[in-house]
Amino acid sequence: MDKNPVIAYYDSIAAHYDNASAEYSEEQQEDLDEAREQIATLLSGHRILELGCGSGAWTDVLAETAESVLATDASTFMLDLARMHGEDLDNVEYRLVDALALPDDLASGDEKFTAVFLAGLWAHLTREQGDALLVSLKKTLGKDVLLVIFDDAYVEGESATTVRTDLLGNTHEFQLDADGARHELVKNYPTDSTLRKRLDKVGREIKIARWEFYWVLTCRLK
Repeated sequence: MDKNPVIAYYDSIAAHYDNASAEYSEEQQEDLDEAREQIATLLSGHRILELGCGSGAWTDVLAETAESVLATDASTFMLDLARMHGEDLDNVEYRLVDALALPDDLASGDEKFTAVFLAGLWAHLTREQGDALLVSLKKTLGKDVLLVIFDDAYVEGESATTVRTDLLGNTHEFQLDADGARHELVKNYPTDSTLRKRLDKVGREIKIARWEFYWVLTCRLK
């Protein structure tokens, strides 16, 4: 079976990826700083399941205020990078987990997760994959768990150009890896109404906040 193209892309860039090398405009950095502060406050004291932790940039933020974090990713190479960046974080554990195939023992410990966090993952899921993930989270983690989703907003002239929209309404863009190879990835930019419609099936108390460059959704699993 072919590897998920998103996982394959991040595998291909992991060796050259550096959290500190990202270049943001002043306005985008201000949005990101504000989002980090608000999310760290929101998730303070929680036992967090982080899905799609990537290189661990958000893991660092969560660990500052959380009781504990299980940082997971489906890319072995990115997870190794996250471990390296977070080697001094005493309240963080790391595990190879595909968000689209959550293991049965994920929530089997004595201390259950009280929150689940996704940053940058939701946009790379097709609508079908996103809906399946929500159902899986509800089944695996149970009700009342806090769900926090953070992702990119579309900004004209800043976001990558959409190259096509498939028959199911998913938009796609090209990204280049370190060798210059081109990868076509799903990259969706949902509206508030679309998010509310999809999350309403599994969540309650849905709240959405937007900055120019980012958005965040919070809800409680039903």
